[in-house]
Amino acid sequence: MTDPLRIAFLLFPNVTQLDLTGPVQVLSRLGDARLDLVWKTREPVSTDAGFAIQPTATLAEVPAADVLCVPGGFGVNGVIADDAVMDWVSSIGGGATWITSVCTGSLILGAAGLLTGYRAGCHWSQRHMLPLFGAEPVAERVAIDRNRITGGGVTAGIDFALTLTALLRGEAHARAVQLSLEYDPRPPFDSGSPERAGPEVVAAVERRTRALVPTRDDDLRALAKRRGYG
Repeated sequence: MTDPLRIAFLLFPNVTQLDLTGPVQVLSRLGDARLDLVWKTREPVSTDAGFAIQPTATLAEVPAADVLCVPGGFGVNGVIADDAVMDWVSSIGGGATWITSVCTGSLILGAAGLLTGYRAGCHWSQRHMLPLFGAEPVAERVAIDRNRITGGGVTAGIDFALTLTALLRGEAHARAVQLSLEYDPRPPFDSGSPERAGPEVVAAVERRTRALVPTRDDDLRALAKRRGYG
């Protein structure tokens, strides 16, 4: 008998819930795997969608994992500012077989020193910040560089998780999971990337983001310097 595959997802306040729950849903069908949603306490953690998610374990209860997955969201800078959480990310990443992220979670991996010299994806609006941490930003839905797998924005987490499923269990298993979830996306609009959405839609999204987090980029640059980058 072998131990179940251990998969640790970082859960944090103001996480983009689909960054987390999309991959969790897919990877829950790996078979012979234990998935933990990890935070500092087991108290419910608020998400960007107005509801909370219950952690399954604390940082102290998960000292190691085979797969580390870090989602993104407007709470990313708060995580990077938290030394205890970043120490955990760095420690888990140092021993994990696969080091992964979705959306702006790659910025957390980068700040933890886990993406230096690696190609990495990110949400399009924050991809330009990856070089702060020594990563090479790429505009890919799922970027694989050695044992780093980084998904693009939000919904790319499902594609990322299916990609990882194929690597862990084989393509046939991943295809079966995709079918079981009836993942057959046919969006009503062709505006899922800034290149296709057009300048007016891009500008509207950027204005909304600036209104919600006006100092996000400046704060991240300051955090990068605090962690010895730049």
